[in-house]
Amino acid sequence: MPGFLLFSPVETIFRKISTTLVAMNFITRKISLFSLLLLILLTSCRHRKEPVLIKIGGETQGTYYAITYYSDDSTSFQPSIDSLLKRFDSTASTYKPNSIISRLNNNDPSARADKMFTVIFQKAMEVSEKTYGSFDITVGPLVSAWGFGLANRMKMNQHIVDSLMPLVGFHKVMLDNGKLIKTDPRIRIDYNAIAQGYAVDVVAAFLDSKDIQSYLIDIGGEVLARRTKPGGEKWSVAIELPTKNADDERKIQAVVSLQDMAISTSGSYRKFYEENGIRYSHTIDPLNGYPVKHTTLSVSVLDKDCITADAYATAFMVMGVEKGKEFLKKHPKLEVYFIYTAPDGSLKTFYTKGFEKLIRKDK
Repeated sequence: MPGFLLFSPVETIFRKISTTLVAMNFITRKISLFSLLLLILLTSCRHRKEPVLIKIGGETQGTYYAITYYSDDSTSFQPSIDSLLKRFDSTASTYKPNSIISRLNNNDPSARADKMFTVIFQKAMEVSEKTYGSFDITVGPLVSAWGFGLANRMKMNQHIVDSLMPLVGFHKVMLDNGKLIKTDPRIRIDYNAIAQGYAVDVVAAFLDSKDIQSYLIDIGGEVLARRTKPGGEKWSVAIELPTKNADDERKIQAVVSLQDMAISTSGSYRKFYEENGIRYSHTIDPLNGYPVKHTTLSVSVLDKDCITADAYATAFMVMGVEKGKEFLKKHPKLEVYFIYTAPDGSLKTFYTKGFEKLIRKDK
């Protein structure tokens, strides 16, 4: 018929067989390609290295440091970190006579602040402003007079406190082109309440530069956790239960799960002395010149960086729990955990909602 192409039954069967073979060949090629890709994937997984757990530690700033991190190889960064912390001490340690802070305190005309010194100074001024002087790096002369610095403890009385108070006040110092300007040359600054926190941040920046993806840094109890462990588990950090005596057995009050967060704890139960039945804490109130006497025993603060957490932990220790609560009403973004003594002598806690979310229930 015009317009139609006719095939014999044999030709029709042959064409069907040919079509089937072509289709089967196409399917076979797809299956082979899939198998090859699957084989490559499985081989890759078998040869992929598991992250190596590395732990290093040592001494710095009169205390310890302990660092745990996961690496793609077994490289130890301890020599580099030791060198970095030694360099940090040469900037911020008042115990080193030739450090930058010591030379600036001694009015050395050739001394100039470096980058690390400047970062600490700027953060100190920021927190001092926000806490209305509860945090103050010029409290150094009082710290020494009360027996918690380099000098021998003085026999303190109101007259001595009054004579030292003119040397205290964060608004009495400033940095100008690396030079420390003081309203009185006898003013001495002290970074002890903030330096360890920044040392943690400095080490963290170093590990970040080495593409270390997961780590926990602890310098004297100032801690920063980056990301999670390889299996997805967050890092666990303990808050210590305050004890009556400095040498009592250490126990855990709470355990916090951290990821990309720093925690700093300041307490009055480890560094103190007793005289005539009175306990004197190393935390000095810059506003009255005396060691704090309230019932707050410990304060832990969370923040993205450790220098901020460290400074605020000291500030809240100066404020105490009651003033601290009032401060938090105006600064609700801060996450804080207080441990204090109730009137009946029992230990009590107060913590913000954001902090509560990170406390492990199975500690």
